[in-house]
Amino acid sequence: MSSKNYYVSGNTVRELDTPVRHNQRTRKEIEEARRRKNRRNAARRNRQRAMEMSRGYVVFLTACVVITALTAVLFVRMQSQMTTRMKNVANLESQLADLRADNDARYKNLTTSTDLEHIKKVAMKKLGMKYPTEKQVVYYTVENSNFMDQYEDIPSK
Repeated sequence: MSSKNYYVSGNTVRELDTPVRHNQRTRKEIEEARRRKNRRNAARRNRQRAMEMSRGYVVFLTACVVITALTAVLFVRMQSQMTTRMKNVANLESQLADLRADNDARYKNLTTSTDLEHIKKVAMKKLGMKYPTEKQVVYYTVENSNFMDQYEDIPSK
């Protein structure tokens, strides 16, 4: 069966000079189609292989998940311990501040409640004490120390 091809030029239909082959493929086209089919099959096999997981890979992924979960649990635990310790430190600092304020208040109470004039009068009148003269004052120099040990009596002049 032969088919004829026609084309329209103006208002008349003419027959084409070159015959067109239908349903006939060249060897090159057949090879190209085979290569495409092989590529599709290889891609499908690769996709199927990628979807499958071996036991070793599953064990590896499970180990990774377990290690990650343990690390997260330990991190949260350490954060909790640190928060508890920080609260404890803040509590101790608050207690220290209260004790210092109480100590300062008691010291101020002691210093203001002591009547130095009364002590001076009792010492001078009842005990017979008086201020030292220039000849009674002896000055000592202490080198590199905050205190001095007395091994003998202070010499009198």
